Amino acid sequence: MAMAMLIPGKGVGFMILGCSLHDILTAVKAEVRTFPRFQLYHDEANPIFSPVHVLLPDNGLRLQFDGPDQRLRLIEVLDFAKARLVYKDVEVYKPAEGFGGLSPGPSGPKFRHIYDKLLGPTYGGEYLPPASKDDNAKGVYNLSYPGVAFNFLVQHSAYSPKKDFISLLSSSATSSATSMAVFNGESWQKARGTLFTIPPPNPRAIALAGKGKEGGPDEIETVKVHGEGKIELVRRTNAPFWIILSETTPQDLIMELGAPDSIYRKNDHRLSIHKDRRTSDVSDNPGLGLTPDDSLDSDRGSAIGTDNEDDWEDDDEAALEAQEREIAAAEHFYNYYHHGFDILISQPAQISPPSPRPGREPADCRPNGELSAQPLNHLTATKVIFHGNIPGSYQFNRHRRSRWTLEHVPTAAHTDALNSEMRFGEMASRLKEVFQPYYENGEEERLQQRGMALNRGWGDSPGSSCELLGGWEESSGKKSKFANAGSGMFEVDDNVGNVELFGFPGMIFEVLKNGAVSSLTVY
Repeated sequence: MAMAMLIPGKGVGFMILGCSLHDILTAVKAEVRTFPRFQLYHDEANPIFSPVHVLLPDNGLRLQFDGPDQRLRLIEVLDFAKARLVYKDVEVYKPAEGFGGLSPGPSGPKFRHIYDKLLGPTYGGEYLPPASKDDNAKGVYNLSYPGVAFNFLVQHSAYSPKKDFISLLSSSATSSATSMAVFNGESWQKARGTLFTIPPPNPRAIALAGKGKEGGPDEIETVKVHGEGKIELVRRTNAPFWIILSETTPQDLIMELGAPDSIYRKNDHRLSIHKDRRTSDVSDNPGLGLTPDDSLDSDRGSAIGTDNEDDWEDDDEAALEAQEREIAAAEHFYNYYHHGFDILISQPAQISPPSPRPGREPADCRPNGELSAQPLNHLTATKVIFHGNIPGSYQFNRHRRSRWTLEHVPTAAHTDALNSEMRFGEMASRLKEVFQPYYENGEEERLQQRGMALNRGWGDSPGSSCELLGGWEESSGKKSKFANAGSGMFEVDDNVGNVELFGFPGMIFEVLKNGAVSSLTVY
């Protein structure tokens, strides 16, 4: 294994503190020879607020990410012989000769090496006594420098708070370092309390962390959904960028967000589950915005054409259908994996109704069929899918996590915005309260707000206002699952693709069994 650069307070090699889980895992999987295996641990019942751990067993490293933002907060070296680190041209630990170049058991740098050759003097650290008090019991001494700390095992009988820590750590009663932590902070004692909550100084993207502002377009910190097709992207450095659905053009997106990571053309993957449903069937669940997707039926065009092309060119209805098919064929997604969302590029669509607010009549909150001022043959952004990157979800690690708030869903009892960290059960009551005036009657409200069951792993997905891009090659299982970086395959639970869809005006929520929102579609 090649040497990796240790940068106290910043990271190890390309693994920079503050980078996203998506970026780190993507980079690890791209370096198969360097990282042949990784293990991912998460709390299945509480995947958003619990840390996510990535263990690299062949590299002696453990990475810890916070749950809400999925950013790297702590790098731990558990096996110095496998980690192979260098700091300012000095090896952190050089394995003893023999045994194939490795020491016979786990070992690390001696205190003298750290003090004399590696990092120099520092303040005294913290001693943690053992649980038992027998003669052979060993405590842990934590020696901290700015941004990096080491743990040593110390014979408890040899420890005294009056003894100089240099003498103690240099004596035979102290082992070599057993582990090391790289973190952001002045010392481990001061940093550990806010390690997972303080705003990281570095950006989420590895490219931006390594190259500064020249590394690529400014990253998105959070997303504010304002209703009526208005989406505010709050950026790290620059002013917010507003996406106005059915008005913002592909050129606008590329100028502000950069070129998409990939382009997904709808006609490349047939979305067939609801393709043959009649309009009356689809209207049973209008809250999901499901519509028959005739444009995906490659045989449909045979009903239009005849042997004589002039015969149907004069037919307005056939010509209109042909035009619609041509426009539908041009529809595609801009996939921004590093930003955490996908954007549908298509002809302008009906503008979403405003949310009910004080002073608005119920009739003002219902759809009126109003279209954007853009011409129909002018492609625009019409839908955005924000991905939660929830561990255990079918699409895990396809995108980085995108955090959002719903600024247009206030209530008299709650002035705080609904957000991506809430379980859907917490949101549902407020969403139903706010959007109740949107519906003509209770039966329409019930039909629109009922959940639709969906398995993401069983073939194609329904064509609807919620565009479900299926066919991912990767998915993650429950906590403590193992992954092989070379094959890109995970051990997957049979029900990992099972989700429910819930629709509200202008929004579709994809919800996992544990209540976490795995994606939000705004249209």
